[in-house]
Amino acid sequence: MGTTDADERGWPAEFGPPAASGAVRRALWAELADARRRRGEAPVRVLDVGGGTGAWAVPMAVAGCQVTVVDTSPNALAALRGRAREAGVGGRVHAVQGDAQNLTDAVPAADADLVLGHGLLEVVDDLAVAVVQLAQAVEPGGAVSVLAAGRYGAALGQVHAGRLPQARAMLTDPEGRSGAPTDPLRRRLDATALRGLLESAAGLSIELIHGDGVFDSWLPAAVLEADPSGADELAALEDIVATTPELLVLAARLHVLARRPSGGPGEL
Repeated sequence: MGTTDADERGWPAEFGPPAASGAVRRALWAELADARRRRGEAPVRVLDVGGGTGAWAVPMAVAGCQVTVVDTSPNALAALRGRAREAGVGGRVHAVQGDAQNLTDAVPAADADLVLGHGLLEVVDDLAVAVVQLAQAVEPGGAVSVLAAGRYGAALGQVHAGRLPQARAMLTDPEGRSGAPTDPLRRRLDATALRGLLESAAGLSIELIHGDGVFDSWLPAAVLEADPSGADELAALEDIVATTPELLVLAARLHVLARRPSGGPGEL
């Protein structure tokens, strides 16, 4: 597991690509490789908070990790167990019903090498409490990966769709909401807010920020269908802009990898 092309192909092909860009996948695969070196012969411990049916958890278990998924939905956890059994990793995936704001009541504190909070911060009740819980769940020196809906990318999408009041609301509302009663998210974040939250509230050190999905939502499907190389070209473009500061802020999702200081569990 690492950052080479060979390691990219190490993502189990039967699951298809996860719902994130190659840049996000490479960052996580590199983190798992580092954790494996730290752990030696012991398996890497991953905690996936709000991981649902296991889009990330099951492939990571196939790669040799011990993965605990905490989710509020019993139906999602049942589907996770079935998916893990089908993949032959039922013994490496542990499903726990619980929520992010009481995470350390459901799982031990400081007991994971990598904590995932993907698609989580947009929906939790108390954002500050949730990020502190994520930070407390990872061991000192371990990493927290957050993937969250981006405010500016969402506003641009509303403009593109001709919904100008909703775009204005997303830019001016403190939580980045559209004002529509059907808005499924409690909030949307920008890179500055996300960085400040993880550093100030959770005491984590930011190592990288990626934009995930800068161009893919704007490209008409007909373009990809007409060009056999279109998907590869789009992926190459996304890899370039994922770390370009002027463009990543417009991404549909923002990815942050942050690390807990190594001084000990009492620091948070």
